[in-house]
Amino acid sequence: MAANGNTTTSTTQRKGAPRTTQTSRTDAQKIREGLTKVRNGSVSYARQTAERSVDVPVGAVLSVADRLNAAVEPFISRDAAQRELKSVRAQVERELNKLERRGAQSRRRARTRARQTRNRFRREVKQRRRRVETTVKQNRAKAEDTLRRAQTAVSDRVGTLV
Repeated sequence: MAANGNTTTSTTQRKGAPRTTQTSRTDAQKIREGLTKVRNGSVSYARQTAERSVDVPVGAVLSVADRLNAAVEPFISRDAAQRELKSVRAQVERELNKLERRGAQSRRRARTRARQTRNRFRREVKQRRRRVETTVKQNRAKAEDTLRRAQTAVSDRVGTLV
């Protein structure tokens, strides 16, 4: 409550109540405010783009420098260099063993697949050869039988004619 006993009312405007001229802005003010926002936004965008175009190469250089330092650091002292070389040798040996196992496994699989394919091909050829030989024998037997019958028929006719 106020000091004089009256209650204060809120300064917010009710829905549907007409706006007073003091609180409304002119169209020109609205346009100026919009242009200012656009101008500030464009400036901000341009600034961000310029900062980014500088930050990316600087970050790349710093990353390369970190990697270079990490690569050179183990070789600063003789003991550290020997330890690092021993570690690298062991790692290379492990990788070579992995590659060797993988290659041997692949070679064995390829050999098995080739053997299976060869055996399958041989079986199919043998089956086809048997079928062809059987068919040829049957056709030959039929042809010989037909030829014998024809010879018998011709000799019987010749015998009746003579």
